[in-house]
Amino acid sequence: MAKRTIFLITTLMTVSLLGVIFLQYNLIRTAMNVNEQRYDEALQDALNNTARDLEAKEATEINVSANGYNSGMGKTAGIVAGDLTRDLPRPGLLGGKNLQLSEQPSYRLRLQTQYAARPLVERIDREFLDRRLQTAFENADLKGDIEYGVYDVRNKEFVSRNGRLLSTIGADTARHLDLLRSSYRVSLYDTETDAAGYLLAYSPRKGSVIFNTILNNLLASLLFISIILGCFVYTIYVILFQKKLSEMKTDFINNMTHEFKTPIATISLATDSIMSPKVTGSPDKVMRFAHIIKQENKRMNDQVEKVLQMAKLDKNRLNLNLTEVDLNDVIIEAGEYIRLQVEPRGGSVVVIPEADPSSVEGDMTHLASLVNNLLDNANKYSPEAPQIVVSTRNVPTGVEVTILDHGLGMSREARKNIFDRFYRVHTGDRHDVKGFGLGLSYVKTITEVHGGSIRIESELGKGSSFIVTFPYEQR
Repeated sequence: MAKRTIFLITTLMTVSLLGVIFLQYNLIRTAMNVNEQRYDEALQDALNNTARDLEAKEATEINVSANGYNSGMGKTAGIVAGDLTRDLPRPGLLGGKNLQLSEQPSYRLRLQTQYAARPLVERIDREFLDRRLQTAFENADLKGDIEYGVYDVRNKEFVSRNGRLLSTIGADTARHLDLLRSSYRVSLYDTETDAAGYLLAYSPRKGSVIFNTILNNLLASLLFISIILGCFVYTIYVILFQKKLSEMKTDFINNMTHEFKTPIATISLATDSIMSPKVTGSPDKVMRFAHIIKQENKRMNDQVEKVLQMAKLDKNRLNLNLTEVDLNDVIIEAGEYIRLQVEPRGGSVVVIPEADPSSVEGDMTHLASLVNNLLDNANKYSPEAPQIVVSTRNVPTGVEVTILDHGLGMSREARKNIFDRFYRVHTGDRHDVKGFGLGLSYVKTITEVHGGSIRIESELGKGSSFIVTFPYEQR
């Protein structure tokens, strides 16, 4: 897939995801505003209904007193109205029923006036107020602790809060600024000129209550957006990984073609030479070309073996033949092998077998192949005169094998990907570094199946060190 196509897909998916997030944000914000408006209306309605009930209760008391007076039950009226009616004329003293009817409007007016003259704290039935408010809050499904209080306009102080009578000190408005500044209020006992007081409410947890109403939708939105985002990131990762894998496989095929082409050409040339009449008569020349054919055949066989080994690792078919392996012997033998390639280039190989004990439990074939791969890698990525040091030493976890070179070194990016299959370090203008990019992937796999560890220390232009540690025993 082309970079332009990947960029276009990434851009479209990013814009779409941001659009979904923006739309969800607007929907949630709109839902919050709607729920807040409903909450405000419900709380204000609860206050209005309670205020009307208080006024209706007082009007009922006045009506009962007036009706008792009208029916000639002066004593009953006096009892109902209490001290407010004790100075009013009794029905029997002022001329009978006709006088009662003519006096009724005046008596009701006097009752209303005397009720209005009472202190607000005496006009409010706190138990009735608390009961009606709690019922109204429950009916309106108003959750959370709602504070409420009654404010006396004449005395400029609060007379009760949450159904409790306030003392003179506790009525100080400074102690109830939350209620005083609240927008939830309704006037009590309105007259043509003013109101006797206010019924106020305040919701300290209003924000959290409203937020809880959309919490489930918010969590669901976040969950689905997270799933979409995760799938989006994973998709981009897979696309980039597949692109990288495709490029590495293409590079692998090109390298493999090149690796096989050279020995095939050499074998073909040697075969043609043997068939030449000038060569067939010379046994020395025949043996020379036959030796070349054998070497090139072995070279091809080694390359095929590497590919087959990785195929076995892919299918988990690797069976270790565990024996006691002396790593000092392994690096000495491997050093002799790589020295044959390094010395003709003017380089040197130093072997330092310092580990004692040096034996570990492992597969001899794979451990030897691992060390040879690392030495071959050090040789390939070194300048014209390779300087390679291979050593062993004991560490608390086992035996450590170090392969040090003074070659090209690696960048941080290369160190991150060096063990990836088919990955090969870029060598700039150098095009003589051959291989499939499988060697170090094989090294890491063999190290891990032996329960060991591997790390790299490298710097561009200063060479690299591969440090491999193997445990003494397999677990």
